[in-house]
Amino acid sequence: MSDVDFIIVNWNTRHLLTNCINSIYSTVAGFHYQIYVIDNGSNDDSVSVVRNQFPGVKIIENSENRGFAAAVNQALGKNLARYTVLLNTDSVLQKGAIHTLYTFMEQHGDSGMVGAQLIKPDGTRQHSYDNYPTLATELFNKSFLRIFFPRKYPSKKQVLNQPVEVESVIGACLMVRNETVKQVGRLDENYFFFLEETDWCYRIRKAGWKIYHVPDAKVIHIGGESKKMAPWQSQVEYCRSLYIFFKKNRSGLSYIVLRILYVMKIVLNLIANIIGNMFVLFQSRKQRYRLMIYSKLFWWHLLLCPAWMGLKPINKK
Repeated sequence: MSDVDFIIVNWNTRHLLTNCINSIYSTVAGFHYQIYVIDNGSNDDSVSVVRNQFPGVKIIENSENRGFAAAVNQALGKNLARYTVLLNTDSVLQKGAIHTLYTFMEQHGDSGMVGAQLIKPDGTRQHSYDNYPTLATELFNKSFLRIFFPRKYPSKKQVLNQPVEVESVIGACLMVRNETVKQVGRLDENYFFFLEETDWCYRIRKAGWKIYHVPDAKVIHIGGESKKMAPWQSQVEYCRSLYIFFKKNRSGLSYIVLRILYVMKIVLNLIANIIGNMFVLFQSRKQRYRLMIYSKLFWWHLLLCPAWMGLKPINKK
């Protein structure tokens, strides 16, 4: 039986995966641990590289992209470890990070999950914890909310010197108590990509456990690598996950209001980006990118949000 299980879900990020695994071996000591890599149908030789370079890693190889939640659930609880760490392939553990999270959970029996302080490669802080999605967070600019309501909406600009209880932590590096998992269940596989850990946090807190952000545990997080490979598809999946979260965890009225106003928000952004591109004669790559994203999102909604658009593979019988 391990003290800690590490679960890493990979999809065509071989160049990041090896650095992530190396960071575990180089920074984690004093624990019995097992590393699981769940590969979601990669075609970049990720599996063979891990087998050759890290023979101690247990690999679960999927023939297609099953999504993050389903992949994690394939390994979650397999080894009956005391704690499980979910780690993104674009994350690199810093010295003492896991020991800090482990010690905190050992000392705080009410903690169901804890998250690390995510930092960019240059050392600047990233958003490491967040609020649950609400109409306010999804219909208004989050930067605006963080400036005018700093107590309610946390910001990476807030310097914390000690652990703080939060609503949810970012899934790039989190540690969950397996006793908590037994009580609340595993990740909801209706989420394919985005918000699965947010939903998990919501269920964990609802069951009476607390969730903490532990700033002394530092983890480098590059961020956005999977989204870069499929930009508009990723945005479609975020919308899909957002609607699932509201339908599952919010009132029926909130869900209906979101579906109506979110489409209006997309239309307004589409119009604004068309005008913006016309002003610069479509010479701005950044503005063309935004126009493409909002065009695809609008088209997806116009087609009544079909399952075949996005990242999730559709099995045709």
